Amino acid sequence: MLRINVVTIFPEFFTGPLSLSILGRAKDSGLAEYHVLDLRDFTHDKHRTVDDAPYGGGAGMVMKPEPFFEAVDTLGAKAPVVLLSARGRHFHHEDAMRFAAGSELTLLCGHYKDVDQRVADHLATEELSLGDFILTGGEPAALAMLDAAVRLLPGAMSDVESARTDSFFERSGLSAPSYTRPPEYRGHRVPDVLLSGDHKRIAEWRELEAVRRTDERRNRSTL
Repeated sequence: MLRINVVTIFPEFFTGPLSLSILGRAKDSGLAEYHVLDLRDFTHDKHRTVDDAPYGGGAGMVMKPEPFFEAVDTLGAKAPVVLLSARGRHFHHEDAMRFAAGSELTLLCGHYKDVDQRVADHLATEELSLGDFILTGGEPAALAMLDAAVRLLPGAMSDVESARTDSFFERSGLSAPSYTRPPEYRGHRVPDVLLSGDHKRIAEWRELEAVRRTDERRNRSTL
């Protein structure tokens, strides 16, 4: 079983998604266990304050270190403890595989302008980002990462072969495009090779398309 801990000021963000589709089935079948903690439960003032003005001045508010440290202490969390951060290394499929192979994963969701650097330096074991853009908070990134990991748990997906043919699975690039019925729609036809029944030609076509699209969309630099 993979135990997933999420520390956030918006626990309700996860209520629906964690009960739906593969995430919900993984929980119901005992493959994954979710613990979503409200960061404000680890504050000690009547306003349940989780942020303060930055030392040295400047715009925005910074999330305080104490609630994060106390939340992780309460969980007794083991590594990896991931801080979702725009400064973090980009999250990849290999990370999802690593998380799925483990027994526990803790995700720390920031908000506001920033999180006190001591959380990154002395609590989190790594910082990860979905990409070079800014989200309102770490919650969407945390949900994306745990979704990517949970779907890889043995038994989480009813069709394992479907996962094996996904982009990035057992290969470094994108997958070939997919088509289904009808064979023609509004004048747009499915490639003839996919209707041929020739499995060797279909496999070759898919391999060539995967290489072409990876080169076109991931390997070529864009201005």
